[in-house]
Amino acid sequence: MSLKDHFDLVIFDWAGTMVDFGCEAPVRALIEGFAADDVVIDEATARRDMGKAKIDHVRSLLAEPAVAAAWLARHGRASNEQDVQVLIARLGPLMREHAARASTLIPGARQTFDRLRAAGLRVASSTGYTREMMQSLLARAAEQGYVPEHLVCSGETPAGRPSPLMIYKACAELGVWPLSRVVKVDDAVVGIAEGRAAGAYTVGVASGNELGLSLEALHALPLTERARRIESTRALLLDAGADVAIESVADLVPALERASLVQR
Repeated sequence: MSLKDHFDLVIFDWAGTMVDFGCEAPVRALIEGFAADDVVIDEATARRDMGKAKIDHVRSLLAEPAVAAAWLARHGRASNEQDVQVLIARLGPLMREHAARASTLIPGARQTFDRLRAAGLRVASSTGYTREMMQSLLARAAEQGYVPEHLVCSGETPAGRPSPLMIYKACAELGVWPLSRVVKVDDAVVGIAEGRAAGAYTVGVASGNELGLSLEALHALPLTERARRIESTRALLLDAGADVAIESVADLVPALERASLVQR
């Protein structure tokens, strides 16, 4: 029984799933973008709504009580939609800069892509980045051999994650159905919610945004602590509704093969 008997399409998230181990680039860009307004946000706050369209992410951050209080203290008023637009305009170059720096494929990502294609599955992608933010990242990924046949970016559907519309758009444009034969792979809770809402088979990646460590920082941990943190993040993604949670995208094909056996 082959993977193609059960699945037709795999849709990968980008940062934290296929590139940028630990999903560090957007976190750094958000922290710098808010710091330009003398508003400090910590890493945990920046990660909380990771995976949303960047404009929705900024709105969520501004609504956080601590961030709202800091904004009020700095500006003497609550934030408004004009502030959102100013922050988004500032974030564009920052996101492009940090995404370009963090464009190396995660270990095993290229091999996973090649195995899926060899098995006859199609590969698409989606992201909370805008298409403009993605340009240098797309080029760098292609240089490393990763070229998904479809991409949906922030702002290209009426709503972003956790709505299923980005998945629907990919499936409609690629002519893939039913959604039960689609796999969504994501490292953020909001991406798991997206996959669940679409009715796709949903795979969480535990070493991404919810863990929030670089590859070097993860490997620097004692083995028992590393295992504990990975298991804790796996449990978080499963609680969010993932059908399965893997440590890294390198583990995807074996996980799908096991799922195929269960579905027989």
